[in-house]
Amino acid sequence: MTKATDKKLIVGLDIGTSKVCALVGEALPDGQVNVIGVGSSPSKGMDKGGVNDLESVVKSVQRAVDQAELMADCQIASVYLSLSGKHIRCQTEKGMVPISDKEVTQDDVDNVIHTAKSVKISDEHRTLHVIPQEFAIDYQEGIKNPVGLSGVRMEASVHMITCHNDMARNIVKAVERCGLKVDQLIFSGLAASYAVLTADERELGVCVIDIGGGTMDMAVWTGGALRHAEVIPYAGNVVTSDIAYAFGTPPGDAEEIKVKYGCALSELVSKDAKVDVPSVGGRPSRSLQSQTLAEVIEPRYSELLGLVNQKLVEIQEQLRNTGVKHQLAAGIVLTGGASQMEGLVECAERVFRNQVRLGRPLALSGLTDYVQAPHYATAVGLLHYGKDSQTFEDGELEPKRSVAGLFTKISGWLRKEF
Repeated sequence: MTKATDKKLIVGLDIGTSKVCALVGEALPDGQVNVIGVGSSPSKGMDKGGVNDLESVVKSVQRAVDQAELMADCQIASVYLSLSGKHIRCQTEKGMVPISDKEVTQDDVDNVIHTAKSVKISDEHRTLHVIPQEFAIDYQEGIKNPVGLSGVRMEASVHMITCHNDMARNIVKAVERCGLKVDQLIFSGLAASYAVLTADERELGVCVIDIGGGTMDMAVWTGGALRHAEVIPYAGNVVTSDIAYAFGTPPGDAEEIKVKYGCALSELVSKDAKVDVPSVGGRPSRSLQSQTLAEVIEPRYSELLGLVNQKLVEIQEQLRNTGVKHQLAAGIVLTGGASQMEGLVECAERVFRNQVRLGRPLALSGLTDYVQAPHYATAVGLLHYGKDSQTFEDGELEPKRSVAGLFTKISGWLRKEF
C-alpha cells in the first residue's frame, strides 16, 4: 500500500448532511482527473453544513475514507475538504496600485490583489478564497492576465468568500480525529462549479445550484468570473419530511420512496402508477397513487427553487447597478444528490423561465461509472481544485513568480478549458 502523497494522489472529501464522499484521483497530463478510489457512507451528525455530533461525523468520515483507501490501494494522509452552511459570505473588493516599472510584473499583481483583499472582515470570520475577477490598467478594463502590459496604474477586482471560524474549525476537527490533514477548505458551491461547468458557460453567465440534503449552494458566474456565492439552508430533506408527514411513514422510508418513485412534476406521472408506503408502529403498508406523491413533492421543490430565483433576481440587480454583465445566457445548472429527481429540470425551467440542465462531473477518467453522477459533483470538483494546486506547486516557477500559477491556484477555472 502506498501513501497518497508518494504517488502525488489527490483526495477530495465532501461531508454533506446526508452522505460523506471520499474520492482518490491522480492528475493526468491532459488536464483530466483519473479517479482510482471511491468511498461513500451515510452521513451522521451533520445538519445544514454544520457539525452537531462530532463522534458520529468522525465515524462517517472514517467509513468513507477506509472504503476509498481499499479501492485505491493507498493510505490517505491529507484531503481537500468542502465546506457549506449559511455562515458562508461573499463580497467583491477593489484594489489599486501604481505600476512600478511602466510594465506590469508579477509583484504588481501580488500587490494589487493584496490591496484588494486587505479589507476588514468580521473577527468571527476567516477568508476561504480570494478570486481575481478582472484587472484594469489605466483606461483599459476587463483584462484577465495583466503581466507584461504597460501602464501607469492597475486596478484589480477580487471576489472574497469567507466562513465562520468555529464552523470551519469543527469540521476540520472531525477530519483530524481520523488522523488526516486538511490541505485546504473549499466552498462546496465553488467545487461543484469546478466539476460541472464549461468555460463557455462561465463566460456567458450561469448559476450553479448544488442541491444537497441540508443546503443549496449557489454560485453565479458571468464574464468568466465568479460574481456571487451563497448558501440557502433548506434542501432535499424538507421534501423527505413532507412525504413522511403527508403519508405517516418513517423518515428513512420516506427518503427511499422519494428517491425511487418521486417526481417533481405531477403531470409526468401515469395515473395508474402505484407506490407502496410503509406505515409506522407495525401497521400494514398502504398502496397510494404515484400522482399523490408527486403532488406533495412538486410544490415543495417549486418553493425551494423559488427561494433561489428570488436571490438571483437580487444578485442580477446588484450586478447591473455596478455595471457588470448580469445576464445568465447559459441558464441554470442543477447538481447535487437532490437534483436527480425525475421532472426537476422541467419544474426548474418553469420557475426560472430559463434553460436548465442537470450537471454531471466533466473531464474525468477511471472509475467514471461510479462518479459521473450529480451527487459526486462537489467531491470531483475538490479533485480538480487539488490538481490545479499541484500543477502549480510542481512547476519550475515559484508560486509568487507566476501569474499563471496564481490564477491556477485560486481561480484556474477563469482560463481552464474542460
